Amino acid sequence: MKARESGMPDEAYWRTFFDAACAIKRLFGAGGCQGDAIEFGSGYGTFTLPAARHTTGTVFALDIEPALIAGLQRKAAAQKIAAIQATVRDFVADGSGLASATQAHALLYNLLHLEEPVALLQEAWRVLQPGGRLSVMHWRSDIPTPRGPSLDIRPSPTQCKGWIAAAGFAHIQDVDIVDCCPYHFGMVAIRE
Repeated sequence: MKARESGMPDEAYWRTFFDAACAIKRLFGAGGCQGDAIEFGSGYGTFTLPAARHTTGTVFALDIEPALIAGLQRKAAAQKIAAIQATVRDFVADGSGLASATQAHALLYNLLHLEEPVALLQEAWRVLQPGGRLSVMHWRSDIPTPRGPSLDIRPSPTQCKGWIAAAGFAHIQDVDIVDCCPYHFGMVAIRE
């Protein structure tokens, strides 16, 4: 089941919206990810590839689009990054397919405009280990942006925090990523 469509532009244009390596450093924290990570909606691999460089384990990259997964697999091979397992999966309808409490980090970037964000956040909570970190990033709705979902379905930071708390997370904190991704806001939370 695809999320409400926001449209993916050409990859080269898409990359102009982010300094992905900078955002990953901020959202992962100084120690990076000590263990495995799951990325819901890996898309072009914009954040997958830098996440793999800041993760001691494997990044499980999930996306519903076979062409995007194939592209990510090619990029990982070309960059000699073996710690990415890219899989075609409808995680909205079928969950992640990963065992409970196995992941150290979960990435949810540009996804919480879907119709049932708490259900996806609960799946992230389920697969995270106690003490595991959730990072969230989304398009801002307080400024004009060149892309992103329509303003009427974009969540605010306050809405995201409410959904994250409803899914069981604690210690929800804003992360300043404006110099990395000027059209986005970021936050992290912990599974206790």
